[in-house]
Amino acid sequence: MPATHIATFRVRHYECDAYGHLNNANYVRYMQEAAFDASAAVGYSKDRYEAMGYLWLAHETEIEYLGAVGYGDTVEVKTWVGDFRRVRSRRFYEFRVAGSDQLVARARTDWVYIEKATERPAVVPPEMIDAFAPDGMVEMSPPRKRFPTAPPPPPDVFTLRRRVEWRDIDTAGHVNNATYFNYIEDAGIQVSNFYGWPLSRSVAEGFAVIAREHHIEYRQPAIMDDELDIATWAASNGRTNANRYYTIRRASDGKLLVQARTLWVWVDLQTRRPIRIPPHFIESFADNVVG
Repeated sequence: MPATHIATFRVRHYECDAYGHLNNANYVRYMQEAAFDASAAVGYSKDRYEAMGYLWLAHETEIEYLGAVGYGDTVEVKTWVGDFRRVRSRRFYEFRVAGSDQLVARARTDWVYIEKATERPAVVPPEMIDAFAPDGMVEMSPPRKRFPTAPPPPPDVFTLRRRVEWRDIDTAGHVNNATYFNYIEDAGIQVSNFYGWPLSRSVAEGFAVIAREHHIEYRQPAIMDDELDIATWAASNGRTNANRYYTIRRASDGKLLVQARTLWVWVDLQTRRPIRIPPHFIESFADNVVG
């Protein structure tokens, strides 16, 4: 069985969004920290990876938000390795508020083992597998599936251009995994503004649009000063929710760096319960929606 690790985080005020909830991207930052701590706990610290000349890079992340976490809450992130696949390993995460058994989020990240000198995938050594699963590796995760294909975009695709800034870069010299969540979240805010639905309008009408799921695939890294084109469109999904799709391409050559899908849910601000998407909201976005 794999070794489990629990990392504890106190939610800071600056980590919360306009609704007073822990921002979606910060869940991913907690996941990264928990993974680093879990690796160090079995003997593979950041310094050891540096000495070995290897590192783990995220290839794909899925996260499902099941409840809200706010300022001052203490969040426990339980994590463990679910499998190894030659050059890859999938790590799982569960989020709970300290003192409660109720899940507030669950997630998984598919990591790829990379040789730094060549920047190519490398075979995970057996001794590392033994360290993460001292009692033997028991298959604990479902088979991997290809990233879901997005529906063909409508004629009116909203595109936002931004330049990679110093604050976006991590110690690997790439845009940090969690930062892409900020990018797509910002694109979602900007597309809403463009179609006449700034945050102030939805709040005035008594509802919020909340992320329920994020699924993101990292294909190529972005680096300092890259200009990125973030394109987004939506697909009708149900009466209370909708999927929004995103692609992030490098502007200089059109290379696809990231693709993502977010399931958004419409929620009554008073009851915190899902509501039907207002018809006039749907009408506003008609040109940006397929299906």
